[in-house]
Amino acid sequence: MKYIIGNWKMNMLPNEAINFLENYTQGVKGIKADRKLIICVPFIDMFYSNLYTQETNVKIGAQNMHFKTSGAYTGEVSGEMLSSINIEYSIIGHSERRMYFGETDETVNLKVKHAIELGINPIVCVGEELSVNEEGKTLEFVENQIREGLKGLENLQNINNEIIIAYEPIWAIGTGKTCDSEYANTVNGHIRKVAKEMYPNANISVLYGGSVKSQNAEEILSKEHIDGVLVGGASLDSEEFIKISKAGL
Repeated sequence: MKYIIGNWKMNMLPNEAINFLENYTQGVKGIKADRKLIICVPFIDMFYSNLYTQETNVKIGAQNMHFKTSGAYTGEVSGEMLSSINIEYSIIGHSERRMYFGETDETVNLKVKHAIELGINPIVCVGEELSVNEEGKTLEFVENQIREGLKGLENLQNINNEIIIAYEPIWAIGTGKTCDSEYANTVNGHIRKVAKEMYPNANISVLYGGSVKSQNAEEILSKEHIDGVLVGGASLDSEEFIKISKAGL
C-alpha cells in the first residue's frame, strides 16, 4: 500500500477545487487498489470536494483540527465537524502550523488523541530544521517528536486504525531541495522502529514529504521504509499530481 497525499495549503477557491477534481479523478480512475489517494484541502473547499469525490477512488482530508469538541476557539474547526461530513483524515502538526501558529508536540499529542477517539486517521508531520540536520541530530530530533506527539494512545478504542507519520525535513519544504532518498529511507526506518516499539499492533505507515514531484516520486516510492508521499506545491497542478499518483505503477 502506498499513500499519495496532496496538501493544498491555503490555495484553491471552491470553483478551482472542483475544476481540479474533475481532471484529477478522471486521470486516476481505475488506478491500482494498492494506492490510497487523499487530498487535504482548505476548509472552504471541503464540503463540496467531499461530495464530488464520493463515488471516486479519491478521499478528501483536512489540514488541521482542534483538540476540543466545541467552545470559544475563534477560527478553529473541531474533529466532530469533520466527522459530520465524513472526513476520515487530517494532517496534524505540519511544520508551518508549528512555525506560524505556535503548535507544539503537546498540542499535536492532544489533536492526535482526539482524532483517534473520533475515528479520524491522523497524518502526523515531523521533521527537522537545517541546523539540526547539519549537526547530525535528525534521528534524535524526530524520535523525540514521535515519542511526545504519540504518547498515551494505548487505551484509545481506535488505536489500531491508521496512524500515518510523514517525515518532512523543514529545509526541503517548498525550497526545491530534496532530501536524498536513501537518507529519507533511513530516517523513515527509524521512525517506524520507534512507533512500532510504542504501539506494536497499530497500523502505522511512514511517508516522506518535501519537494516531491513527478521527476523524483518513483525513486522515493521505491524505498523500503517509505509508504507514500505527502505532496505540497506539486499537488496544485492536476496533471503533475496525476503523474505522481501513478509513479512506479
